[in-house]
Amino acid sequence: MANLPISRRGILGAAPLAAGAGLAGMAGLSASPSFARFDPKTAEILEDPAVRARVRARVIGSCEEEVSIKFYRLNIYGYMGDGNLVPFFTMNHLSVADWAPAADNMYNSTTYECGYYCKFDTDEPLEFWENPVTEEKLDVFNFLGGPFSVNVGADGVVTKDADLEPQVLRMEQIGNLLMVPTIASMVLPNFVDQKKYPQSYSGPVTYWESQATFAADAKNAFNENLSSAPAFCHFQNLATWHPWLRMGLKPGRTYGNARGAKIKSLDELPAKIRTDFEKYTPEIFDRKSWTKPRLDTLDYLATHTPVSGE
Repeated sequence: MANLPISRRGILGAAPLAAGAGLAGMAGLSASPSFARFDPKTAEILEDPAVRARVRARVIGSCEEEVSIKFYRLNIYGYMGDGNLVPFFTMNHLSVADWAPAADNMYNSTTYECGYYCKFDTDEPLEFWENPVTEEKLDVFNFLGGPFSVNVGADGVVTKDADLEPQVLRMEQIGNLLMVPTIASMVLPNFVDQKKYPQSYSGPVTYWESQATFAADAKNAFNENLSSAPAFCHFQNLATWHPWLRMGLKPGRTYGNARGAKIKSLDELPAKIRTDFEKYTPEIFDRKSWTKPRLDTLDYLATHTPVSGE
């Protein structure tokens, strides 16, 4: 497993789709103070690559040695290639990263991710899920990903042991918010054995499209007294069917839309949500013991016995 990609869904900023529609809708508002174009003063400050790297790290995670935690609600839908999205479920998702400054204006993070599935738009954990497309009742397979390494710099994001390589887009200030976006794409051969797992095999190639945006108050983003700026975090992704969904060769992909924010510690989680993370993904609370790379697809195949009749 060590030589295979390690994460899925949410890498660093590795995550958001469909932003184009929102930007198009805002085009006519460019003269409004609330939707000012890129602030010239901000642009001038960000000309310094050292400052640019530090600001990017401060908003995405941290520019000092500390833990940065993000909590997301990830709504996941099925898209069959036409028609509207079909609600599948919601994932309560955590990204926990150990950040530290590195050489050459780079900032490194070692990231661990987890998530458990809930009934759509609720905090009600799912033990079983009835696929609305196939009407098959399935055991839910929760998510662990990482650890993987991410290096953030002035003009790029470099990952190691992760299946997504984020590309940075321009940072810009809109109103009082500094926006820090990333995009990422992935194309890999599908390592699911079609003969052994025909209902989990989605085709010869696995695709992943992911975009993320982090937004922080500009006063915090540029505050040299802050190591980590409070931030709103959002990502979207479009992905090949996960094997546990047992969609076979049906056309389509899953579409995920997540909203979240940085939290200071896992103790800030609501009591029930923390209890459910402890139940379904206890590994996130003992990262020192989490030394084996985890990839949910490989974990699923390693523990799954083909259903009779496959």
